Amino acid sequence: MAVLAATTGGALGAPAAAEGETPPGQVDFPTHCLPPQEAGLPPADGPTTARITVDNPAPQVGDTVTVTYQVLRTPAVAPLDPNGAGGELPADTLTPTGRILLAGAQSGEVTVVGAKRNDPVPAGTPLPAVTMSGTFTVTAPGETTLAPGSYTLHTGHLLELDTTCTADTASAAPVSARLTATPLPTANLRSVFLGAAHGGPGDRVKVTAAGFPPGAAVTVAGRAGAAETADRVRVTADERGTALVELPVTDRATTAVVAYEGAAWTAGRGSGPAAYTVIAVTAPPSGSTPPSVTPPPSTGTQKVTATVEPGALGMTQTGEDITLGAVPYGDGGAAPGRIGTVTVTDARGGPAGWSLIGKVTDFTGPGGIRIPGASLSWTPRCVAAEGSRSVCTPGSAGVVGADGALLASTPDAPLVGGTFTIDATVTLKVPPYTPPGAYTAVLTLTLS
Repeated sequence: MAVLAATTGGALGAPAAAEGETPPGQVDFPTHCLPPQEAGLPPADGPTTARITVDNPAPQVGDTVTVTYQVLRTPAVAPLDPNGAGGELPADTLTPTGRILLAGAQSGEVTVVGAKRNDPVPAGTPLPAVTMSGTFTVTAPGETTLAPGSYTLHTGHLLELDTTCTADTASAAPVSARLTATPLPTANLRSVFLGAAHGGPGDRVKVTAAGFPPGAAVTVAGRAGAAETADRVRVTADERGTALVELPVTDRATTAVVAYEGAAWTAGRGSGPAAYTVIAVTAPPSGSTPPSVTPPPSTGTQKVTATVEPGALGMTQTGEDITLGAVPYGDGGAAPGRIGTVTVTDARGGPAGWSLIGKVTDFTGPGGIRIPGASLSWTPRCVAAEGSRSVCTPGSAGVVGADGALLASTPDAPLVGGTFTIDATVTLKVPPYTPPGAYTAVLTLTLS
């Protein structure tokens, strides 16, 4: 287990569609625009034409999506000169801000902001088209709809004035964009742990099966290669998804133990094999000298037996704290770092490989603000020491998250074992304008 810490430190409207063609996502809705009293203008009511687009309509949970809110037409007008001199609103004095409303699989709102960029506008005439953008993190799988919310047009000439436009209370703004998020792939965390790695025929080995759904019917069985042996017992997982049982090992062909749900073992619903060796020591045969009048020269033989004792599977790690690089407030970006080096030693001497799984909690910062754990990704690396029998394969580069991801593994083989050094570079994707401060999460590594 390791603790990770990170520290944080629009253009005008799009080109028009072809004549008679409405661009995808463009909507109209009735709007009530309220200018400030200093503007000398009455409220303006009329339609707003808007369009929302997303840079990724099919994200995964944990991805950051950029959204763009275009106001193509507004009933709001440029404020009058408070001195009654008429005139116009100068160029680059209009700043737009707005809200996008999320509903469906994920609810809430996204704040969007536009650049201070406009052509001159005569006083009392409609304000020009504006474009605003922002980002949000996808937190739930399924379809999420995006609808235009209120927007504010700030003018900074002579006086700082805000004109706020809201959808008519009688009807909400229509949906302008949709995205469908897919969940992160889930890792199979089912595993078995043995109280002993070897024993004589008929011995009862204590087995712990973990990582199963609470209340699941679990079969614990012996295995010889890819086939099951006659050793088998069934048990029910407790509320933590753990099952404790003693398995009588009577079949001398048994070389490993597995646990699974369902009628037969599958990669998706079963554990990896835990090596077990059935040891049977046979005493040397005794002989006798046949009677003879003239005894032959005496000879004798002895059977010499040496036993290689299997060991255990274990790991050590260097350090428990991981400090990621800082990112600037406002810009956000990638906070880089590296996990503490992990050393896995496999001295079991059986046919079962192993896997090392990592999962991370959300990052918690000042005031309880969170960065989802799915914002952390890694690129693993694994090296086998000279003389190791197994080949170590690093996990794929990608998201870690709360559901877990593979850091490294070795395959099943007739005989496995060795010492392996594992590390990974990590990157935390920090959204722009994340409040400054230290953000901390816990990375847990599980070897099975």
